Amino acid sequence: MSIEVRLKAAYPAALATLRRICGELQQAEDLLQDAVERALRSWPRDGEPEDALAWLVTAGKHRWIDLQRRQGLQRGYELGQLPAPSAPPPDAEALDRSRINDDLLKLIFTCCHPALAQSAQIALTLRTIAGLSVTEIAAAFVIDPRALEQRITRAKRKIAQAAIPYRVPDHQELPARISAVACVIYLIFNEGYSAANGDHPLRSDLCVIAIGLARQLHRLCGKNPEADGLLALLLFQHARAAARVGADGELITLDRQDRGLWNRALIAEASVLIDQALQRRQPGPYQVQAAIAALHCESASADQTDWAQIAELYAILGRMQPNAVVTINHAVALLKCGRRDQALNLLDTLPEREQLEHYLPFHVARGAALHELERRTEALLAYQRALELARNSATIRHLSGAIDQIRSS
Repeated sequence: MSIEVRLKAAYPAALATLRRICGELQQAEDLLQDAVERALRSWPRDGEPEDALAWLVTAGKHRWIDLQRRQGLQRGYELGQLPAPSAPPPDAEALDRSRINDDLLKLIFTCCHPALAQSAQIALTLRTIAGLSVTEIAAAFVIDPRALEQRITRAKRKIAQAAIPYRVPDHQELPARISAVACVIYLIFNEGYSAANGDHPLRSDLCVIAIGLARQLHRLCGKNPEADGLLALLLFQHARAAARVGADGELITLDRQDRGLWNRALIAEASVLIDQALQRRQPGPYQVQAAIAALHCESASADQTDWAQIAELYAILGRMQPNAVVTINHAVALLKCGRRDQALNLLDTLPEREQLEHYLPFHVARGAALHELERRTEALLAYQRALELARNSATIRHLSGAIDQIRSS
């Protein structure tokens, strides 16, 4: 494993621990950046430490002590509240391992605090927990790096000014707060799974990051059924990644995918997770979505998919989480069951119908329903509107193909 990879792997836990030690997120980042730079200089020369995390925390902590000494803050040392300052040693001090997971969980909840805008939560999570650079995040979400840097800076300032607590929410707050963290992870995965921009329909790097975050949430939260459901959902979805794009970059729909390319190890892991979650009888939106994904992944072929059960699960999800996206997916499931009129009626009576004029999946679903009903002219208009909204080149090719197929039928 390269030095850079080891440093990146240790980054989130090191940052969380330094945040506890120094009390400020920005200062913790500065301390960790200094420690990383020292590691890049000294490790190739002196040899890599056995424990990269402990080395970084030790280096950062000693740097913090040194800064306090320079600022003349001796009182803490005299009262025995801080260890005596010294130069960071080449070997790391022992870490209190029992606190690391707690520190990391606190940092995750801080980054996803509801006082911050969701866009800021995503950016801050990717920067602090995933360890991505501002340039990498900006490229992933097609944002100007300077604007993104300002967004992250404002989020950190708000955390400091609003005195957002660095803690795990109490028992009463926890369900809602886990939901907020899970939502951020889910949005990061979705951007990777169906990239809105660029030449490729997938951003596997973002999917892998989101799965890593979901694993952390699952591990840190213990037996939480929604954390289990979220991780299961992402694993089911990512298991199909290799089959979703053809050799020429063509987007391959679920019914046309080579199921032999699906990652069976991920599917097996996800199946265990969702079974465990459902046994706790505390159903939630991520568990329902994971159950839907399981029905797709565990079907031997597209023809054997239990679309009736999927439609029923979407109806349940719609009662838990009523929104246009769930309704559109419900309509697609009804269409697959042969309930064409019901599917189209569901789409055409959506309360958000006007706002959905700019939502690509709505027009794709409506086009499919109209095509099934042999209303070719209206189907073409729906697909053409979807094509106008498409920004990803693979999606554009897919929609163009659907339009050509209707015209030639």
